[in-house]
Amino acid sequence: MKEQIKKQNLKHEFYTAEKCFITELSNTSDDPEVSIARARVEPGVTTRRHLLKGTTERYYIVSGKGRVEIGELPPQEVTDGDIVFIPPMCRQRITNTGTDDLIFLAICSPRFVPDAYEDIEDQ
Repeated sequence: MKEQIKKQNLKHEFYTAEKCFITELSNTSDDPEVSIARARVEPGVTTRRHLLKGTTERYYIVSGKGRVEIGELPPQEVTDGDIVFIPPMCRQRITNTGTDDLIFLAICSPRFVPDAYEDIEDQ
């Protein structure tokens, strides 16, 4: 990895089958230990239940209100400043329970790769 400053560019936001919008802030093979994405979930939307194989994920809630479901824990409310820890192979999804977009950072280690994602919505 080389020293650099990367500016956020929301023009690169894309919609996923998971039912949320993603902007990859940092996800490169030059920095394989971690990736950072900005996730945006619209009001009333619940993302698809999924898990990540071999990847630990952390949600840092930037703004909005939501209800997160992870593993065997009961659903819990989250809001600005909360951090959600999600170990590998842990089922997860989040619902925007507010009236504004729910925005959070998804911080993955090692970095997120599409092969790690498994949709388990129908299980």
